[in-house]
Amino acid sequence: MLNRKVPIVTFKTRVRDESIGGDNPYKWEYTTSSDYFSGKKVILFSLPGAFTPTCSTYQLPDYEKLFPQFKTLGVQAIYCMSVNDAFVMNAWGKQQNLKNIELIPDGSGEFTRKMGMLVHKDNLGFGMRSWRYAAVIDDGVITAWFEEPGFEDDHAEDPYGESSPQNVMAKLSG
Repeated sequence: MLNRKVPIVTFKTRVRDESIGGDNPYKWEYTTSSDYFSGKKVILFSLPGAFTPTCSTYQLPDYEKLFPQFKTLGVQAIYCMSVNDAFVMNAWGKQQNLKNIELIPDGSGEFTRKMGMLVHKDNLGFGMRSWRYAAVIDDGVITAWFEEPGFEDDHAEDPYGESSPQNVMAKLSG
């Protein structure tokens, strides 16, 4: 994965637009890999699903809390990706009260598939999802890679540690 450019994908996101009015003032916006990753140093972490226990209790909240420390290391943005649609990701972000982390919906799993990280999670009733990983990406190029062990379809466990913000921070600081 190191020194590889991220795949070129267009993500279908939903953004607030007050000009629409009503109870659901959101519009579709198409954002590309280049929009997210070009010209800056970012962390991308991907996880199996919004609202799931490890993702909601540890991984996303810890990245949120540690964002100011990552900024001191030159990280300009942190993105969380999941093979979930924009509606689910927006609801999860609202529930998590995010201020620092931007959620990227990979609804069809195209980016995740092109990264080689798409796995079956049928044993949990999830279908196709992302294996848990994190990457430091500098101007669209992967410069550090943190993949959970045991990559395989229908893995009986959900390993977590390699892609934790604490581990990524330790590697970037050392």
